[in-house]
Parts: sequence; C-alpha cells; structure tokens
Amino acid sequence: MSHSRDVLHFSGHESLRHRLVLSILSGKPLKIDKIRPDDKNPGLRDFEISLLRLLEKVTNGTVFEISLTGTAILVRPGVIFGGAITHDCPLSRSVGYFLEPLIMIAPFSKKPFNLTLKGITTDDKDLSASCLQLPLVHTVLLTPLCTQADLIRTVTLPHLELFGISDGLELRIKKRGSMPQGGGEVQFLCPVVKQLKILNFVDPGKIKRIRGIAHAVRVSPQFSNRMIEAARSVLNRYIPDIYLYSDVYKGEDSGKSPGYALTLLAESTTSVLHSAEAISEAGVAPEDIALRASRALLTEIRRGGCVDRKHQCLVLLYMVLGSEDVGRVLMSEPTERTIQFLRDIKDVFGTSFKITPVEDSTDLLYVCYGMGFINVNRSLA
Repeated sequence: MSHSRDVLHFSGHESLRHRLVLSILSGKPLKIDKIRPDDKNPGLRDFEISLLRLLEKVTNGTVFEISLTGTAILVRPGVIFGGAITHDCPLSRSVGYFLEPLIMIAPFSKKPFNLTLKGITTDDKDLSASCLQLPLVHTVLLTPLCTQADLIRTVTLPHLELFGISDGLELRIKKRGSMPQGGGEVQFLCPVVKQLKILNFVDPGKIKRIRGIAHAVRVSPQFSNRMIEAARSVLNRYIPDIYLYSDVYKGEDSGKSPGYALTLLAESTTSVLHSAEAISEAGVAPEDIALRASRALLTEIRRGGCVDRKHQCLVLLYMVLGSEDVGRVLMSEPTERTIQFLRDIKDVFGTSFKITPVEDSTDLLYVCYGMGFINVNRSLA
C-alpha cells in the first residue's frame, strides 16, 4: 500500500470489501488498481459493481470512478446516511456478501438502517442470512466462509451487541432463496450509535447448549427432519441440551430453486458462539450435509477462543473504533484475510494490535487501544 496526497492506494481484488469499509469510515479517498489484470475476464465482477452501487445508496456524496477496463477504481467517500433502501443483488453472490461490509458501517450512519436485499439467501461463498431467525441468547460463530443469511442473524448480529449495539438490531428473512435462481428477501434493521463500547472478552467458558436451523425449500419437508436426526446422532454424544429447529418455507416464500441447509450454533457459559453450516449439493443426501455441519461445528469448538474465524475482522475493527480505552479479546490464530485486514487498519487508522500467546493454550490475546471513533453523522441528525 502507498499514500499519495492522502489517497489510500491498494492493489488487487482480494480485500476489496474491507478496504471500501475502511475508506468510508475514515473519510479517506481510496484507489484500488490491478483488479484481475491478467484474468480472461479482467476487472470488477458484476457482484462487486453491485456492491459499489449499494454503497452509493446507503451513503450521501460517495463517488466511484471505474476505469474503462474495470481494473481500477477511485473512491471518494461521502457520509453514511442509512434510511430505507431496497437493492436487488445479482445471482452470482448471496445477500451475505453485501451484508457483511454494510454491517460494519451501519451503526455509524445518520439514520437507522432499514435495508431490504433481494436475491440468494443461502450459498457456499459467504455468510448466510438464515440463521439469524433463531431466537438465541448471544452466540459466537466459527466456520469456513459461507453465505447463509442464518449465520448473519444468529451469529454476526450478537457480535454487535458486545459493543453496545442492540436495540432495534435485527435481520428478518422474509423469503428464502437458494442457488441458482434465488428469489429470497431479507430485511436488515440496525440502530445508530454515537460511540462503541470497548470490548474485554477473554473467557471462552464451557459449551452449554447447541441450537440449529434445518431449512428446506422446494423439496420434501422430510429433508429437514433427516438432517436434524443425523446431526443429533453426532452431537448428542457430547451435550444433552440440543434444540434443532425445522424451518420449511412454502409457496412464494420459498424462492425459485430447491435447496436445503443446516446451520448450527454452540453457545458457551460466557456467551461465546461457535457456528458451522453445510449447504445442499447435487447428489449429496441430507444426512451427509448434516454430518458435514456437525463435524465442522466440533472443529470450530476445538479451535477455541471467544470469536470465530469468520468474525475476526468485524470484532477487531470495532475494537479499533471503540472508546479510548484498552480492549482485549481471545481468539485463535488469525486467518490470512485477518492478517491483511490488520495491516490495512494500521495503514488507514494508524492503530496496531499487540498479539500474545496464552499459556497452556493455542489461543492468542489481541490487545489494542481504541481510537474513540465518534459517529459525527448521528450528532448532526
């Protein structure tokens, strides 16, 4: 990365969403070049352009300049405005792809977010929106990258509550939409805050319960029950307090394509959430999907920490933006995505973390001093 007249300069498409978030929050112009220059189809993809259009809708005065080849963009960030917005997401990525960066900036808008996204609610690329409907106490997620709306609702949003963002925070899954044709719809509601609380989250506790959602659309409702039975055959060996909910959508609310998925959450005595999910594939039985999700959940629990890998970036960003105090969180080793994000945070905000190993554990302690970020937009409202 380099600076030129206070313009942040990065190359490549890998961390595009996070860099857009950092530019908008810091108010610093951003240039990203060398976006897939050697690809057969160089430049921005349709879902990335759609994200830029969505960011234009939720902000006021943000300008995006895209080069003729699509391999470079210049961002002049405006004010996060929020309000009631509807956006049609392309079928190349699920709504989770768009929600993840918006959740990072939503609390700092001028008006509370009331965002409706239409498209695919469950795919295997980003966080999913469907888990978010399960009535759970605070939960923490651990899984490979997936895009179910359920995970965002049940795992991502409780992470925001750790920083004092709670009243009016909700993700509603109006319609489910599986790949490839989608047809789903979610509504994201987020309140506005003036400043984030500092985080001190270092006790992972013991797992006390497991909750989950088995959903099926445009297939036999029995698929949900089969997934639940198969998951129980694994998880009941470890803990008795298990409740798996069958969520079957019918008619208009079931989207345009058949599909099913299982999302699992394990909650600890200190409200740590570990999560995993598995999504239907052609020729794969519901039982195999359930076993895949169950084993992934056990793997995430074994990794330990107070925050799962999927939410490392969100939590670390909010710690940096938090009130002027020392924040601490216990997590497993950073992913490659997290390492790059920490470097970008240092470039943009000048804040770095002290990361130290914990005795008799594979966990790491992440410590930083909050910069006391104030939501100026709110104070103007």
